Amino acid sequence: MRNKGPNSESKTIWDVVVVGGGPAGMMAAGTAASRGARVLLLEKNNRLGEKLLISGGGRCNVTNAELDTRTLLAKYGVAGKFLFSAFAQWGVADTLEFFHTRGVMTKIENELRVFPVSNKAQSVCDALYTYMREHHVTIMRNATVKEFIPSRDNSKITAVRLTSGDIIDGKAFILATGGKSRPETGSTGDGFTWLEALGHTVIDTAPALVPLKLSDTWIKDLQGVALTGVRFTILQGNRRQSVHKGKMLFTHLGVSGPAILNMSNEVRELLAYDLPRPDGQGSVTIVADILPTLDHQQLDMKIQEIFKNQSNRLFANIQLQLIPAALMQTLGALAGITPQTPCHSISRTSRQALVHLIKALPMHVSGTLGLDKAVIASGGIALEEVDFKTMRSRKIPNLYLTGDILNIVRPTGGYSFQLCWTTGSVAGHHAFTK
Repeated sequence: MRNKGPNSESKTIWDVVVVGGGPAGMMAAGTAASRGARVLLLEKNNRLGEKLLISGGGRCNVTNAELDTRTLLAKYGVAGKFLFSAFAQWGVADTLEFFHTRGVMTKIENELRVFPVSNKAQSVCDALYTYMREHHVTIMRNATVKEFIPSRDNSKITAVRLTSGDIIDGKAFILATGGKSRPETGSTGDGFTWLEALGHTVIDTAPALVPLKLSDTWIKDLQGVALTGVRFTILQGNRRQSVHKGKMLFTHLGVSGPAILNMSNEVRELLAYDLPRPDGQGSVTIVADILPTLDHQQLDMKIQEIFKNQSNRLFANIQLQLIPAALMQTLGALAGITPQTPCHSISRTSRQALVHLIKALPMHVSGTLGLDKAVIASGGIALEEVDFKTMRSRKIPNLYLTGDILNIVRPTGGYSFQLCWTTGSVAGHHAFTK
């Protein structure tokens, strides 16, 4: 059945059809409509912004407050060179102004991460929804796209077909369906299938920012323990690969937290070429220096002082502020110190073993969690096939590509949402010519 349009008795040909109601899609729809376009936003879920609403533990890391574009784009790795023209049109300052003028006040936290003062992702989603409503974007929820319909000569897209059978006609189309991470939010990789059918190259997707699984059995006692300022060294075999620093969180399967997520893509790639060791464990190891501000000697002296001041206490009851108590007990067990050992009876050998573990705790990586637990996925449309001045496909002249559909790996810290705001705004601006 030919679509008659949500509010019309005759066939409607929309100026811009946006597929996907996430952050990039909402920004694109609002921007195109603000320029006078008749815009239809198609969303497969019952509500907009499903992934946005759960991001950052429900707080939404809106952007990163790094205002120097060159420094900011360095965080996007090899993709940074493609992004200059897009970020020149819409950057971090534009994002902050956009939300501030719509009543979403922000605050800056560690590593220049920007959050709404409300600590609610809903306030960010509401601002985008208001933006679209102000400019009369038509929204169709529970509208699942089945395929793009090309022209007879395959030179452009003329419409999209919904799973209901309805056909939506349009002059320009913006794809904002996301990648494959967190599929329960609707990001199931549909866009990749459509783009491959249109002749685009899709780089295989894999979890990029994702928690790591460890083979070490002692982690089961540390679930929920969080650490800050840890220095991590990634080893493959005995060869150092890279060094990172930041926060980590022990989980029931391994480790997570910002620093772990940011190194997970590198670890995943190393695991792809991993050779098991004779003991059955993989050769990729993360060595954690839990207290990098102290060298071995300084730490040994501090622990000696703690043991001396609490000489009659059992190790299980020791009071200290250096590291969480649960972690101290686990490391003590690894060092051969039983919980019932009085501090005055702990041997020099055991104490130094404890110091060594605090300074160089080996964590043996057995794998990563899946796409259902990934913040973002690597892979996507080859960047050479996109004109980043307009976000237009180089293969289909009336198709624009945004957000997670692009093959861009980035760290945590607001970089993912900034990519959505930038590419969504640029696509929305150029998809409609007055």
